[in-house]
Amino acid sequence: MTRLEALYKSKIVPSLKEQCQCQNIMQVPRMEKIVVSMGVGRAIAEKKLLDGAMKDLADIVGQKPVLCPAKRSVSNFKLREGMPIGTKVTLRRDRMYEFLDRLISLAVPRVRDFRGLNPKGFDGRGNYSMGLTEQSVFPEIDPDKIVAVQGMNIAMVTSAANNDDALKLLKMFGMPFRDQENN
Repeated sequence: MTRLEALYKSKIVPSLKEQCQCQNIMQVPRMEKIVVSMGVGRAIAEKKLLDGAMKDLADIVGQKPVLCPAKRSVSNFKLREGMPIGTKVTLRRDRMYEFLDRLISLAVPRVRDFRGLNPKGFDGRGNYSMGLTEQSVFPEIDPDKIVAVQGMNIAMVTSAANNDDALKLLKMFGMPFRDQENN
């Protein structure tokens, strides 16, 4: 059992059950999955950038990513439907908690000029999305071996019914959100 999973079961569940007025512990919001994706638009011209992004993403999350093909053709970008243009990984259970722990404790504090995560990244259904501008904030990535600086999107899917419950859950995990009034 990972550190965050143990924290969730021992402290977060009883606290959230009381705060959210849940009748049963199965109604308490929980993390369901984390999807980490990289869109590599420059891979149209240089195929090796996609290989570098796949290697970096695999090093970061500890799981093999899948290629994401383009959904439609765009002639201005010389993009054809079906061309590999990105990569993604869906994390669940232990790997999800391990990644979340490394994201909160190691990667986010290494972001330049960090003033807290934007609390407006929720979608209305309790899911939170955020982006990082470069993959080098993770300690698994060697800055000397980076093929190209690449950003990534991180989507955290929770079972919360609304944004407020999901915000409480992520704050209890230790996500450093900035204050609402200082946006």
